Amino acid sequence: MKKKIKYLVLGIIGILVVCILGLLFWFHDELQTLSSVKKVSNYPAYTMTYKNDYNLDGLLKQGVSNDSELIQFASKQLLKGLPLTIKVPKVGCTTFATSTPNGQHLFGRNFDLEYSPSMLVKTAPKNGYKSISMVDLRFLGLTKNSMNNPKKKLITLAAPYIPFDGINEKGVSAAVLWVPDKTTNQKTKNKPNITTSVAIRMILDKAKDTNQAISLLKKYNMHASANGCYHFQINDAKGKSVIVEYENNKMSVLPQNGESQVLTNFYKTKGNKYLQGDGHDRYEVVEQKLKESHGKLTEKQAMKLLDAAHNGPGKHFKEVSNTQWSVVYNNTKKTADVVVGRNYNQVRHYSVN
Repeated sequence: MKKKIKYLVLGIIGILVVCILGLLFWFHDELQTLSSVKKVSNYPAYTMTYKNDYNLDGLLKQGVSNDSELIQFASKQLLKGLPLTIKVPKVGCTTFATSTPNGQHLFGRNFDLEYSPSMLVKTAPKNGYKSISMVDLRFLGLTKNSMNNPKKKLITLAAPYIPFDGINEKGVSAAVLWVPDKTTNQKTKNKPNITTSVAIRMILDKAKDTNQAISLLKKYNMHASANGCYHFQINDAKGKSVIVEYENNKMSVLPQNGESQVLTNFYKTKGNKYLQGDGHDRYEVVEQKLKESHGKLTEKQAMKLLDAAHNGPGKHFKEVSNTQWSVVYNNTKKTADVVVGRNYNQVRHYSVN
């Protein structure tokens, strides 16, 4: 009898070991990704090196025309069916493209919104370019203390599909900014569909320069996330910067005119909605400085300019949101200097390679 119990216990233990090993094999990439998460600031801010296959090619082939479809794809592909919420809000931001005195090309970005934790995500897809991108974790339903909960931490596996700005190994940088207008919903026949954040992911993974980024966007119907309207600024290692807008569902591309290019939250496309929107005050701060410097700034000066244009206590801009992060991308060196929570005395340096 004792021998039977012994063998039974050993059998159960054996089955458990096999199950555990199977789970470790099945979730190997996911576990590697989650174990790479590091807290770099008490704001808080995190970094993640993504090891899992987020299958962008499959998503682009299938197409997604709204947040619900993106959630369904990400939940199945990345979270093994775990429930997910994605909500992209009205983000009041500032971006600019400029150059350094020695000819390197820079792209500056302030991400203005209510308080939330952030994450810098490093990706290296098999069928795309390596990149680093900034993600606001609040849009995955995560709060300041969520990363202490293992189940909620799993949600960060969906992070590759909600980048707000980033740079890839070819030196292409891109950012999305909100425009106060009706929702963008293009419906050209025989074109696949993408949403706002998927567009940033696609540019980072697939574009070797600004021209290719434009060509990629033209192949898809754009559907704005969260029933909003957005425009993009894109820059590359050759210093070619453009603004892409979707006024009345018509895509327009605005090239850089002069030594720099600035964007906030109003339309730049000439037409009935020209200059309609917000952020004129922040735009003037940046434009004036770039004009004074003849479009030439060092990386430190570019970060200082983002400080001058940031939202938050002590500032007199119309918007009430705060700057969650400021980043200066060096398109030439493929690097990013990042500040979180307006702590401009603490700059963190990252490289795509």
